[in-house]
Amino acid sequence: MTAIMERPAAFNVPASVELELTGKCQLSCVHCYNESGPAALHGTMTLDDWRTVISECAELGVLVVQLIGGEPTALPGWADLVDHALSVGLDVEVFSNLFHVTDKGWAIFSQPGVRLGTSYYSVNAGEHDRVTSRPGSHAKTRANIVKALELGIPLRAGVVRCHDGQLEELARQELLALGVHHITVDDARGVGRAGGGQAPTMDALCGNCTRGRLAILPDGTVAPCVIGRWLGSENVKAPGGLRGVLSGQAWAKTAAGIPPKRTTTGACTPNDSNDCDPSRTPACAPAYGTTPGPVSLGARTPNDSQSCAPTEAPCNPSFGLPGFGL
Repeated sequence: MTAIMERPAAFNVPASVELELTGKCQLSCVHCYNESGPAALHGTMTLDDWRTVISECAELGVLVVQLIGGEPTALPGWADLVDHALSVGLDVEVFSNLFHVTDKGWAIFSQPGVRLGTSYYSVNAGEHDRVTSRPGSHAKTRANIVKALELGIPLRAGVVRCHDGQLEELARQELLALGVHHITVDDARGVGRAGGGQAPTMDALCGNCTRGRLAILPDGTVAPCVIGRWLGSENVKAPGGLRGVLSGQAWAKTAAGIPPKRTTTGACTPNDSNDCDPSRTPACAPAYGTTPGPVSLGARTPNDSQSCAPTEAPCNPSFGLPGFGL
């Protein structure tokens, strides 16, 4: 088992890291930041590459890795990556569309230290399916949300507003009634399909990229987060790996160029319902049975789901196919 070392003083280590395993997905959601879909590719990172990254995350002092995509379970060997992350002391979130889950998938999700994230768009099946571009996706995702809760698997959900008149508030209320207690509602970000062919801008970001989190894309590029993917420049497959990227001047320049966004209340606020959200990451509100260590940041205000630590001082960290075989 890899020993978790103290966070190096030379550079900030993120509390959570998003591992974007693939662009392949059963769905083709209209707001998808990486334009994933059935015809998309897995990327050039091998399972050994991902294992190396996961081990380095543990060695650096990262607390949580989030497996995302695309549909992360579309990548052959994804379950081995979950097991590897657990074996080196990391907690894991799998952000899945929950379109199709096999018995093996449920077994992986049910392990201690693993939690689920998913997206849900409307109480109306037709409206939900309009967002995913896949008829029948609402029924499958909803049924698997219910099953996850029945199995006692920790689950968060994000509702993304993609068009006028969407019943997102009713979707939130339905999720609460089902027993989902960690929910965010947010607008689609102007990246990928939601960008409508326009180049993304800093307005698409919550202002917390590089501050407590980062993303590694399917080709190994290190980006401030999956939404800020166009800002990535260095690669974990280069000499020095993730440590080399984080200790380099290029990363420091990228981080400095992202303007922080603050609220007038001083409280942590939800930012993105798909993968960027303040409260379920240990950087803001530890929810994985582990704490950020000796760092004292004052009060931490929980809000909702996982993975994007806000910039407010109290929470700013220092550190069918039918489905792909889950």
